[in-house]
Amino acid sequence: MNAAVRAVVRMGIYVGAKVYFIHEGYQGMVDGGDNIKEATWESVSSMLQVGGTVIGSARCKEFRTREGRLKAAHNLVEHGITNLCVIGGDGSLTGANLFREEWSGLLAQLVDQGLIDNEAAERYSALHIVGMVGSIDNDFCGTDMTIGTDSALHRIIEVVDAIMTTAQSHQRTFVLEVMGRHCGYLALVSALACGADWVLIPEMPPEDGWEDKMCQKLSANRAGMKRLNIIIVAEGAIDINNTPITANYVKDLVVRNLGFDTRVTILGHVQRGGTPSAFDRILASRMGVEAVMALLETTANTPAYVVSLCGNQSVRLPLMECVQMTQEVQKAMDEKRFEEAVKLRGRSFENNLKTYKLLAHRKPESQLPRSNFNVAVLNVGAPAAGMNAAVRSAVRVGISEGHKMFAVNDGFEGFYKGQLREIKWADVGGWTGQGGSLLGTKRTLPAKYLDKIAEQIRNHNINALLVIGGFEAVECLLQLFDARARFEEFCIPMCMLPATISNNVPGTDLSIGADTALNAIVETCDRIKQSASGTKRRVFIIETMGGYCGYLASVGGLAAGADAAYIYEEPFDIRDLQSNVEHLTEKMKTSIQRGLVLRNENSNENYTTDFIYQLYSEEGRGVFDCRKNVLGHMQQGGAPSPFDRNFGTKIAAKAMQWITKKLQETYRQGRVFANTEDSACLLGMRRRALIFQPVVQLKDETDFIHRIPKEQWWLKLRPLMKILAKYKTSYDVSDSGQLEHVVRNRPKDLDASAI
Repeated sequence: MNAAVRAVVRMGIYVGAKVYFIHEGYQGMVDGGDNIKEATWESVSSMLQVGGTVIGSARCKEFRTREGRLKAAHNLVEHGITNLCVIGGDGSLTGANLFREEWSGLLAQLVDQGLIDNEAAERYSALHIVGMVGSIDNDFCGTDMTIGTDSALHRIIEVVDAIMTTAQSHQRTFVLEVMGRHCGYLALVSALACGADWVLIPEMPPEDGWEDKMCQKLSANRAGMKRLNIIIVAEGAIDINNTPITANYVKDLVVRNLGFDTRVTILGHVQRGGTPSAFDRILASRMGVEAVMALLETTANTPAYVVSLCGNQSVRLPLMECVQMTQEVQKAMDEKRFEEAVKLRGRSFENNLKTYKLLAHRKPESQLPRSNFNVAVLNVGAPAAGMNAAVRSAVRVGISEGHKMFAVNDGFEGFYKGQLREIKWADVGGWTGQGGSLLGTKRTLPAKYLDKIAEQIRNHNINALLVIGGFEAVECLLQLFDARARFEEFCIPMCMLPATISNNVPGTDLSIGADTALNAIVETCDRIKQSASGTKRRVFIIETMGGYCGYLASVGGLAAGADAAYIYEEPFDIRDLQSNVEHLTEKMKTSIQRGLVLRNENSNENYTTDFIYQLYSEEGRGVFDCRKNVLGHMQQGGAPSPFDRNFGTKIAAKAMQWITKKLQETYRQGRVFANTEDSACLLGMRRRALIFQPVVQLKDETDFIHRIPKEQWWLKLRPLMKILAKYKTSYDVSDSGQLEHVVRNRPKDLDASAI
């Protein structure tokens, strides 16, 4: 929430508006006085890394009465406020909309009571409202992700990862209760992200007899050499008869039926606290800027908006349409129309549920389809967190579709050496939370070894390939595609999933691993900034990875509150460096104590990190001193973030379903033969859709020398970083959200709802 507050304040000041804080939510609006204060640029400094909200939030009974709203209207008119930006859940937003509808009546009443004159009523005749959804439950319809959800998932996954180590040691079963009184999103996604054995959520109540089924599954897992069981229960979990299912009930059930050593952990308010994740900071900063733009463009006739995220794109939706849809979900659940409730929750929720069902419950061998196809999975390029989650998902979905799955160790190098083995369902248990690449990965390209790779494909009768990797994976697929004319063995369906921390793969907005790297950068920047607290004024120069791609430096800069980020895509010269130093010098003359400058490792061969450090040190002498840090490989390691686990899991499942479809389409006269462009694809996320794109068609979009796409969506976020760092720059509004309406269920192709 603080990132959203900061973005609204600074964007508001940037466009020339007067911005006010209303402390303690609607209570502060009703009470007035010191609760309504003008905000300054410095008043939102150093708050990006703070959890919760620094302006306070409170439930307010008085605002629910007309008298309370009358007081609030009087206080707003006294300060000349006619634009409200409300950050909260559906209750707060519904209240704001009612306030807006009553506004003219409230002003008339204030005039009658002699509290304001006719001139004031005329001048402040319209109240404009824009909402941003801040809720860890992600229970608001119309948006894929609400502010706070990703951070709550981080807290849950940190706990689950810690519990898994103790559970493994003692062969225990753990029942975890997570928040979500009316919405099972947190439980569902954390179950997906940690590979839980069972999940109980309000939208999918288990049928009668679920207790026996769950116990059978737990004992089968133990028999399969699994040393621990994890069961995740949403606090609002119910059975088919609307009877609550508690964590303690589940524990007693397991102990009674199986005699397993079982413990309960209730996470409670841990999930609400802590430092916001990189994703939440970027989301909130984008939404805050979007909210200000929406307020500037509203007229008396436009409805109250809520700004939200759909896939990777900002959209504006009529607030009451979203609220009504959210209320319909609860109504459907109360009336036991659970399937409809899941559909109303939106595409993202539905996709998560489908993927969980695919991966969690293994069908008995007798019920599996028999396809007689062999599919090989391999990692290529540098390791990226989330690769293992993608491999696990691909293997399990492949087995469910009836294929025989093969794992290739050490990329194409292992492929030509014959390091292939069949991989079974149980072999990938516990892989989701592991960083790096368990299969092993190499940068070796196949071009030199085509004959040997073709021989291995022939020997193992491989009918399809799933390649998970970075920019090298694109080059590999292109080389294999070109070799189809000489080697028939490569005339098989091939799919690539983007997995690289640099996020430099053409054809996709996001790559597996980039979110984990961003979190590592942001966490380190927070620590580095904090190291200077209480000392004299200091500027930190930090070097990030990414090759020639400036994604990590730019988006990391936005999330960490950097003053500048130097990247290859936006050439800079000595004059730019000079103006940045001057800008920082001016800032340091105010109450701001710290500066942060990020530099991508290959942004410029002459203006190195050392050069920039020395320049800043010399030019800032007497005003601030400098320190430099090279983050290096710490950006590549670590356990994958919830986003990367979930993204990897979902796109791998989708890729395997595509492979199955292609295998069926290209199977002719006893063999698979696929030589069309659309049989060698990259599955990427473009704006709001997950789409399969033939790699050949991506050639024109790619700068192969610098290994980056020619056009990159995140460059549009750079002005945002500059505005929030007090630079005078132009802001491109062409990419701002357009008004849309809430759709019951979007058309089939629009199912990016990543994340």
